[in-house]
Amino acid sequence: MNDTQIDKSGKPATVSARISPAGGLDILSRNEVIRLRDASGSGLHGLLRRCALAVLTSGEIGDDPRGMFEQYPNFDIQVLQQDRGIKIELSHAPAKAFVDGQLIRGINELLVAVVRDIVYVATQLEQGAFDLHDTVGITHSVFEILRNARILKPQIDPNLVVCWGGHSISRDEYEYTKSVGYQLGLRGMDICTGCGPGAMKGPMKGATIAHAKQRRRKNRYIGVTEPGIIAAESPNPIVNQLVIMPDIEKRLEAFVRMGHGIVVFPGGVGTAEEILYLLGILLHPDNAGIPFPLIFTGPKQSAAYFEQIDAFLRLALGDEIAQHYKIIVDDPIAVAHAAVRGIDKVRNHRLDNKDAFFFNWSLSIPLAFQQPFMPTHAAMRALAIHRNRPRHELAADLRRAFSGIVAGNVKDEGVRAIEQHGPFEIDGEPEIMRALDRLLQAFVQQHRMKLPGGSAYVPCYRVLTN
Repeated sequence: MNDTQIDKSGKPATVSARISPAGGLDILSRNEVIRLRDASGSGLHGLLRRCALAVLTSGEIGDDPRGMFEQYPNFDIQVLQQDRGIKIELSHAPAKAFVDGQLIRGINELLVAVVRDIVYVATQLEQGAFDLHDTVGITHSVFEILRNARILKPQIDPNLVVCWGGHSISRDEYEYTKSVGYQLGLRGMDICTGCGPGAMKGPMKGATIAHAKQRRRKNRYIGVTEPGIIAAESPNPIVNQLVIMPDIEKRLEAFVRMGHGIVVFPGGVGTAEEILYLLGILLHPDNAGIPFPLIFTGPKQSAAYFEQIDAFLRLALGDEIAQHYKIIVDDPIAVAHAAVRGIDKVRNHRLDNKDAFFFNWSLSIPLAFQQPFMPTHAAMRALAIHRNRPRHELAADLRRAFSGIVAGNVKDEGVRAIEQHGPFEIDGEPEIMRALDRLLQAFVQQHRMKLPGGSAYVPCYRVLTN
């Protein structure tokens, strides 16, 4: 429900306030506070302002990365150092984030998460704590960011289901995601998603009802995002643990290291990117025999969507790729049963290999899946999409192709690049290019690229099929 308050001028109403952080924000040093106030290129204020506004507009439906600041152009946030701790000063903040002059508790906690993660990552990078040129060092950075955010919980049996899917889905698809979340919640599963609307909100909403029925407390609804995405996909109101990873690659690694199983709902290019990321990792020879339940599911109206995804994956990566996932159509109970059985196998494997329940250390993630991909026009054109390569390497470049389209659709820097230089060009083996073009056209026709209601979608890419 969008409950944006409008003032007499027809613009969204705003509030200015000084608040005390909720949720246990650690004390900040004077240097950290200065960095958060610094509006220069080397400072963190711009990043803080962007992520904070996304949290304060939690629950609003939209995927325009610049739309928030068009609605709230005068918004600002400052972190103030005081003798008894810190205060957060909000200027011209969305009034919908307040009730009777008080910032909503959940939004306050998410705002604290924003400050916490931005400061921690910047400080650790400056100190050289992370070796970001080495696969072990990158995994270490993911672990440390999650640990600092208090996301990792020891002494809990595996029960975290990661749910992937699109922000732009039909009502039937959304209701289905709630039904699946409900069945997972009845069976004691916690939910982790990309934190936005659509298929990221539905499973959490369904699980909250199931958890309440089971009188289950200390439930986890984890949202994992990154700065380029959060501006276009504000956290949904159910998220009670938020973590902002530095980039999309570390966000994806966080999903597969934390999660004990993954359920994929219908989505667009972002969902395809996630699928190819995980499948590329599972195809790596070092990961043979590691159980990782992966379920594709949707209502019967969406059966064609997964047929298209399955056909594309088989064409590009070979028919044997299908052994890594299961497709279940229109049966939430069967999805929950499959997830629970798969997670039982994960538990037994972790016990046998003395691996932690809360972080999948044994999974080998090649550097090609960890290094941040900057989707410039040159980088997109240079992708080597040919079947004469090892399959996990091909999956890595296919993932980058979809990642570039996500950037061109919803990330501010990607949108600007398209405005300046025209659409990205994607080239490769003709048969794969024709299949990719058909898949992307289907996404456009099914309104999976952008939320419906605005102007007609203009592709940010051009697939070279000749």
